[in-house]
Amino acid sequence: MTEAKKRGGTGVPLVAILTAFIDLVGFSIIFPLFPQMLDHYLALEGSGSFLASLVATLERFAGDSDNAAFLVTVLFGGLLGSLYSILQFMAAPFWGGLSDRIGRRPTILITLTGTALSYVGWFFAGSFFVLVFARLLGGAMAGNLSTVTAVVADVTDEKNRSRGMGMVGAAIGIGFIFGPAIGGASSFVNLAELLPSLVPYGVNPFSGAAAIAFTLSSLNLLLAVSRFPETLSPATRGKSISKRTANPFRLLKGINEPGVQRVNAISFLFLTAFSAMEFTLVFLTVERLDYTPRNNGMMFVFVGLVIAVVQGGVLRRLAPKHGEKRLTLMGLLAVMPGFIAIAFVQGSGMLFFGLFLMAYGSALVIPCTSALVSRYAPNEQQGLALGLFRSVGALSRALGPIVGGLLYWRFGASTPYFAAAAYLALPLLLAAKLPPLPNE
Repeated sequence: MTEAKKRGGTGVPLVAILTAFIDLVGFSIIFPLFPQMLDHYLALEGSGSFLASLVATLERFAGDSDNAAFLVTVLFGGLLGSLYSILQFMAAPFWGGLSDRIGRRPTILITLTGTALSYVGWFFAGSFFVLVFARLLGGAMAGNLSTVTAVVADVTDEKNRSRGMGMVGAAIGIGFIFGPAIGGASSFVNLAELLPSLVPYGVNPFSGAAAIAFTLSSLNLLLAVSRFPETLSPATRGKSISKRTANPFRLLKGINEPGVQRVNAISFLFLTAFSAMEFTLVFLTVERLDYTPRNNGMMFVFVGLVIAVVQGGVLRRLAPKHGEKRLTLMGLLAVMPGFIAIAFVQGSGMLFFGLFLMAYGSALVIPCTSALVSRYAPNEQQGLALGLFRSVGALSRALGPIVGGLLYWRFGASTPYFAAAAYLALPLLLAAKLPPLPNE
């Protein structure tokens, strides 16, 4: 047991919080750049390129819709986002299991180095393939969220586990706010024009965003090297009994604990519905409210602020009183009417009411399910258990946009939200029947 856990505190290392923040910045910083990015690489690589063939396929899928060009751009961004999430899904159990064997510190240092290198690749992405490779590398390194949550489990006791997870959740929410803002601000500085001598080496109009992200990740790496201690006790290290495998689907069965498996199912179902909503929301606001990219950006800032406030403050007060299982139920019950309100949106008032309920509920569900996985898992398998949990989340974020997009364009704007609200009955039933915690 670590000293922090002996004290019963929530002394989550700053490096863990910054790593969660930067992972979400890296995921979302690219969002505002998708339209210009698509135009840039299409012009650069020509009509006979792989990218041109991909766009032609997306155009056929979009059909003759009035928003066909917009749909192609969003689907292009969705593909890049899915690549990131798929690699995170594949890598999260590996990093979590590795941290159980060799410790949290070396695993964090390896992944932070890889994250910085992914931004170097993006900085010099003179071709679409280099950009894709950089995103794949970044997604694989972002699997270190499993190690970050394992660090929280190391340094908190069961009473304060939700508070620690809430701090990481707040960092994720703030990263979601700052990522698009940084990406949008970086678009005003075109390094390809300022440094034309570097264009032959791959410097492009979006290298500014990569440079900012690289700076943040490098500072985090330096802080980890100088300040981050090992949080996994030597007595626990290397005692995980899980079988090593590169197959993430086989790893999903790696912990035979009913509580862990049930919480993973809850998380998968919830995040699939949530990511389907998140992906299609910009379509709905453009179609019904004539929102501009700036309006949509402010909308996501509102969502991120609600999540950050709830996870950074409200959750810390509610968790000791109500417990993680009850808060998970409360969160799911708040999200369901939020989805229904969004389905009926005809004005901004109803939209922000629905978004508040959705953001408030999700801010309870996500950290509480993290804490539940940690409390159900054996001490020697904390990293693996939380790695599986983060991996399941990444898989749901890869699948959700596909399902949501198909429902939207096949059956209309309201369908994904009604379907998501009904779908949440499944995780609600699972949450109501969670087994007792080990200390109950």
